[in-house]
Formats: sequence, C-alpha cells, structure tokens
Amino acid sequence: MLLSAILTVGTVVSAYGTSTQEKISDAKAQQQQNQTSLQAARQKINELESKKGESENYLQDLNGQLEELKSNLEKLQRDYNSKQEELNRLQAELEQAKADEQEQYEAMKIRIQYMYENSDSDYFNMLFSSRSFSDFLNQAENISRMAQYDRQMLDTYRETKEAIEVKEQEVAAEKDAIAVLQQESAQQQEVVEELVQATYLQIREYQQDIQSQESKESALLQQISQQEEQINALLKQAKDEEAAARLAAQKAAEEAARKAAEKKAAEQAAREAAEKKAAEQAAREAAEKEAAEKAAQSDKQNTSNKSESSSSQSGGSKPDTDKEETLIDTSRGTYLGRFKLTAYCTCSICCGQWAGGGTASGAAPTPGRTVAMAGVPFGTKLSINGHIYTVEDRGTAYGHVDILMASHEEALRFGSKYADVYQVN
Repeated sequence: MLLSAILTVGTVVSAYGTSTQEKISDAKAQQQQNQTSLQAARQKINELESKKGESENYLQDLNGQLEELKSNLEKLQRDYNSKQEELNRLQAELEQAKADEQEQYEAMKIRIQYMYENSDSDYFNMLFSSRSFSDFLNQAENISRMAQYDRQMLDTYRETKEAIEVKEQEVAAEKDAIAVLQQESAQQQEVVEELVQATYLQIREYQQDIQSQESKESALLQQISQQEEQINALLKQAKDEEAAARLAAQKAAEEAARKAAEKKAAEQAAREAAEKKAAEQAAREAAEKEAAEKAAQSDKQNTSNKSESSSSQSGGSKPDTDKEETLIDTSRGTYLGRFKLTAYCTCSICCGQWAGGGTASGAAPTPGRTVAMAGVPFGTKLSINGHIYTVEDRGTAYGHVDILMASHEEALRFGSKYADVYQVN
C-alpha cells in the first residue's frame, strides 16, 4: 500500500509537471513567433524611416527649386514690367518723332512752296535790298542753308523714327520672350508644386505606416513582456512542482524507512519469542535438575540476543545518516528546487550596452551579494550552498541564477553548475 501510494503521487506530480512543461513550450513558441514578428516590424520601420528620409531630402530639394523658380518668376515679372515701361516710353517717343516729322514736313512744304511761288521777286528783292553783292550772296547762302537744314532735319526725324521703330520692335520681341519665359517658369512651378504636394503626401503616408508599425512594435513588446512573465511563472511553477515532488519523495522514503525499521524490529521480536518458546519446550522435556540449569542458561542466552539486536539496529541506521546528508534541508528556508548556476560581471562582454551601470533594481552591483534571476521580486534572499544572495538584477529566467563576480576571469572560472536553492524566510 505504501509503495502504491508513492507511485501514485509520483505519477500525478510527473503528469502535472509534464503539463507545465508543455505550457512552457507553448509559451516559448508563441514568444518566438512574436520575436520574429517584432524583428520584421523593426526592419519595416527602418525601411520606412529610410524611405521617409529620402523623401524628405527630395522635398527639401523641390522646395529649393520652387523658391528658385519663384525668385526667377519675380525677376522675369520685373523685367517684363521694365520692358513694358520702356516700350511705352519708345511708343511715346515714336509718336512725338512722328509729330515732329509731320510738323517739320509741313513747315518745309510751306517754305518750299513760298520760295517756289515767289522765287523771282524774292531774288530781285534780295538783290535790290542788299547793300552789296556780298550781302546778296550771304542772303542767298542763308536761303540755301535753310533749305539744306530742312532736309537734314527731315532726314534726322526719319532716322529717329526708324530707330525708334526698330527699338520698339526689339523691346516688343524681348517682352514676348520674357512672356514665354514667364509661361515656362510658371509651368515648371506648377510641376514642382505638384511634386511637392505628392512628396508631402508620400511622407505623410510613410509617417502613418511608421506609426502603425511602432504601435505594432509596442504591442509585440508588451506581449513578449507578458509572455516572459508567464514563462517565468510557469518555470517557477515547474520548479515548485519539482521541489514538492522531491519533498514528497523524501518524506515517502523517510516513512518507508521508518516502517521498514518497525517491521524489522517486529520480525526480530518474533524470532526471539520463537527461540524462547523452543528453549522452554526443551527445558520441560529435560530433567528437573537440568531444567533449572537450562532455564538459567536460557535467560543468559536471551540477554545476549538482546544485546546483539541492539547492536544490529544501531548498525542499520548508519546508511540513513549518510543519506540524510543528501536530503533537502528545510531549515535553510523554503526549498525552491535545483537551479542552474552561472556567473557574470559588469563588463561589456557580460552586460553589453548596460556595462558599467547599475542593476535593474537600481541597487549598486555588489559581488558576493548581487544575483540576477527573473520570476521573483527584487530583494528576495536566496540561500545557495550556505551563502545568502539577494536578487537585484535580471537577465536570466526563473530557475537560472546568475551570480555577480568581481571580474570576468572569476566569472569564467565559475563556469556552470547546479545546486539546491532555498528562499530565506
């Protein structure tokens, strides 16, 4: 019955432990899937950030082009206005030149007509009114110069008018060219503005995608953290079940040893009773004289047998004492289980980006005191091989104690081992 009870308890604990291990495996598998999804999300964020950066640089270039086009368009507008003013001035000058030409032409026609119609009398008047022949020649020369002046002025006005007309055509052509440049610049500006708008929308889309991926990343990190806590809780449960099974096995073994000792004592007593009964039977069959002697001898034999029985019983307890040295010592605290032990230091090899900093709890890392393990609150006291440590850091799952050393060489020498771990009450 005792053996059956032990086997039943062991089977139940084993089945329960198997179920916990399956939960741990499932939780780790889900966590691995989330880690893969997290890595993909971070890679997507990096790609989107890169594309967003390229678009922002492109948008900056487009804004520069747009500012340049606006500045160029303003300059063309100023040139266009300047050419328009110049054209207006030339047109005014042309009109004035035409008016001056027409006026000079009309005056010249009147003088020529007058001189033609009165040329004879005029020359006679000039001849008779002259005080001398030289005066007559002077007056004739004046008339000739006046006619020549009229022709020169008329030619000058015509040249001026033609020059103004040419200049007017040139300015008009320049004005038209500026208008073409304005139209081209305006079209380019429209194209650039469309590119700016499209790029801006693309950046917004990238930003929205980044925010979506960041939300996904945050959710995955939260899930991974929750799964980490769940895994540590399951590991703790598995270790608790293992510790409970070991304690149950130890109690069962102690109970079996006690009952075996009781059974052995009962068998010894039965043998002694049988021997005594046989001796009594022999004494009754012997002579009365010999019966007394045999009875005395029987008493002596009984005393010797009792001494041997006591010696036999004390000799059988020695293996139990040897076994006791390997059993769970509940006086040290609450037995947590047989944990894996490793060591670390505060160098970059062991701690990476957290090298040289404080512990996860905020306490100063102290060799001989600080250990790292998840699944228990900070400040939990652990008894390992008779030494008391304090959980002040993270980095390992429940069931794996990482002990802080003063140097990396000490951590390497420590290596990896296993030991029974107790939580100090």
